[in-house]
Amino acid sequence: MRRLDVLGVGLGLLLGGGGLYGLLLWAGLDTGAAQQISSVVLLLACLGWTLGYLRRVLRGEMTLKAQWASFETQQIQEKLHSLSAEEWQALQAELATEPEGIPDGVEQDKN
Repeated sequence: MRRLDVLGVGLGLLLGGGGLYGLLLWAGLDTGAAQQISSVVLLLACLGWTLGYLRRVLRGEMTLKAQWASFETQQIQEKLHSLSAEEWQALQAELATEPEGIPDGVEQDKN
């Protein structure tokens, strides 16, 4: 999340909380009740965001992890595109002779 995004979220929370408070006052609630309701709504929103963030962390769906996987895939594709025809055929022959297509010396990811 960029710094500008953080400022935008903070400003949105500030204006949203103030707007909710004003709306509750306009609806006829007294000051104490309006404060309590707007505080509970803010607390539930923060808890919901935190739980969503924890879910993404536990599932491994974080942005950096996804960007890294995309970068690795792009690097492999570029390397494959740069191979000559002879190198490409040699690689295919090597992969055809290996069990499960995994070359010797390369550890399989056990995740």
